[in-house]
Amino acid sequence: MASRLAVTARFDVIPGQEAAFMKEMRKQAENSLSLEPDCHYFDICVDVDNPGRILLYELYEDAASFDEHLASRHFAEFIETVTPMISGKTIERWNRL
Repeated sequence: MASRLAVTARFDVIPGQEAAFMKEMRKQAENSLSLEPDCHYFDICVDVDNPGRILLYELYEDAASFDEHLASRHFAEFIETVTPMISGKTIERWNRL
């Protein structure tokens, strides 16, 4: 059995933009889970000491499923909307065993 693809994404949100970013982030999570059958999990975590540090944990059926996520219209709209709200982001891909 092939392993699933886990993705972690960390966003550094510009101070004062946290509420607007989280509104878009929640919409993105909902869209990913409802519109992408191979997106199995989409968790949003907020740093205990810094509400502008957001960590996502996403689980996809495979790498192709994540590539479809990246090519989706809702993802493109999300990135366009939140890019002015962030000062940095880090994306990592993991094989889930």
